[in-house]
Amino acid sequence: MPYILSASHIELPHKVNQDSAREIAKTMFSSSYRDIDRLLRAFENGQVQTRNFSSPLEWFKEKHTFEEKNNIYIEHSVKYGYEAIYECLNNREFLSETVNPREIDAFFFISSTGIATPSVDARIMNHIPFSKNLKRIPIWGLGCAGGAAGLSRAFEYCKAYPKAAVIVLAVELCSLTFQKDDMSKSNLIGTSLFSDGIACVLICGDENEKLSDVKLPAVPRILQTQSALMPNSLDVMGWELKNEGLFVVFSKDIPSIVKEWLKPIAEEFLAENSLSLNDIQHFVAHPGGKKVIEAYRDSLGFSDGHTETSMEILREYGNMSSATILYVLERFMKKRIIRGEYGLAAALGPGFSSEMLLMRWE
Repeated sequence: MPYILSASHIELPHKVNQDSAREIAKTMFSSSYRDIDRLLRAFENGQVQTRNFSSPLEWFKEKHTFEEKNNIYIEHSVKYGYEAIYECLNNREFLSETVNPREIDAFFFISSTGIATPSVDARIMNHIPFSKNLKRIPIWGLGCAGGAAGLSRAFEYCKAYPKAAVIVLAVELCSLTFQKDDMSKSNLIGTSLFSDGIACVLICGDENEKLSDVKLPAVPRILQTQSALMPNSLDVMGWELKNEGLFVVFSKDIPSIVKEWLKPIAEEFLAENSLSLNDIQHFVAHPGGKKVIEAYRDSLGFSDGHTETSMEILREYGNMSSATILYVLERFMKKRIIRGEYGLAAALGPGFSSEMLLMRWE
């Protein structure tokens, strides 16, 4: 079964604390809500303390066209995506030797916050000396579930081709989707929560020679994956595409949906692998928000310790859509987890859908 060998993330240049973001939001939304101070409590209650953006905070005070925002998306995706790949293939915390880009067989690119054809992966290939025969698999539209889905599809590729090495790059510039004139509560909540994030992961099959270059005593080995879709739930999460760009769809019912829907799916998935929730020592969860993390705990019966790492990433970075779970995964890899312990990775996204991966450190 495939292994996760290395990971990286980018510290984007504009770090913003939540108080500064709250004041900007108050200026923009106060004329539309009499109870603006009550609504702005979301900036405090959500537990986010800092977030990183690819553009300065002043940029959001002005109105920008969809074309302008999308051009910035392409420019920053290529620039920072390149840096994330370079860091992943050269990460000496995880690898004893640098991985040559020509040794990569497939490139999974994950995003939902901008549009590009040729896709961003093709544009990055003009800056990194990959093989001209590199297989490109751009995946768009899975939102917060995209990072976990990218890992799942990479697992399937490396399972089919056990000598292969692949990268999964998630690029989400959620801030560029901010709509200055959208006075909806969904936009206000999104403004309190979402941020920009870029992360890369290296995965290889169990016959790849790069396994000998691993420095850690144990790394996550992906054993199985599961995708699930809730019928008739298209309005729970996603984008509404208008002339001005992407408008966030974000249902307040997401935490309650998680509580009711997730546990049976997780139990069925683990039972198929002769395990139960009690066998899971590490929960690599996409932190959609404070209430979603609480819903994970309530639904799955996990302790605060199971979700501690996800909460750390939420506090430090906010919700970076698909990239967030890769930030969480990288932090788990740095913990030097004991061989034989199990991990469950989970993320929820538009559809409404879930992606899960069962892992064991080996």
